[in-house]
Amino acid sequence: MILVHGAGGSRLDWPPELRRLEGEWVYGLDLPGHGHSPGEGERTIDRYVEHVCNWMKAVGLERAVLVGHSMGGAIALTMALDLPSRVEGLVLVATGGRLRVQPAIMELTANTETFNLVLDQVITFYFSPQTLARLVKLARTRMAETRPRVLHRDFQACDRFDVLDRLGEIKVPAQVICGVDDKLTPLKYSRFLAEAIPGSRLVTIDGAGHMVMLEQPEEVAGAVKSFLDDCYR
Repeated sequence: MILVHGAGGSRLDWPPELRRLEGEWVYGLDLPGHGHSPGEGERTIDRYVEHVCNWMKAVGLERAVLVGHSMGGAIALTMALDLPSRVEGLVLVATGGRLRVQPAIMELTANTETFNLVLDQVITFYFSPQTLARLVKLARTRMAETRPRVLHRDFQACDRFDVLDRLGEIKVPAQVICGVDDKLTPLKYSRFLAEAIPGSRLVTIDGAGHMVMLEQPEEVAGAVKSFLDDCYR
């Protein structure tokens, strides 16, 4: 299982409950320019797909279940559509078949002088009102470690992504997970995915927003474990 983080994130966006999921072989990636990985980020989802495939080849993985959050979900969907031989299954967390970014956010991330302002705006949409303040603060600190150029490129990649018309082509088992309070990729996005991807299942998590896996880690880990057990055992 490969955990693929979202825009401006890193492998640490995934809680220990998922990174150390009992009985599973789990990899957590830092995409180029994120976390400990060098690079400047990419402007398209296709380029990120290339990096994930190259990494899989380097470590000797032919196929894997891809668990993608937000932009990571776009990467996972693109791989399932364009490189189905590399994808065993999908877990799509707080994502959609299209990920438009507000023009104002794009403009703010393009300017290093307004980077902190955009962080404050984005973080307010990331979490449920019920989320502990210390978790919100930690998430902002981690995102601030991403260089402005990388975050801007991530948002460009998201804004250009659109596979809404191709979701019916996906042939692997899929699970869609969404926090009920998600404001960035609202529940209607996940419902559309679940309805359009043949045989997929939808899991909604109360008391969680866009960072559902950090807000309710045990529930998300339990849902993923149940999906894997049902589909592959």
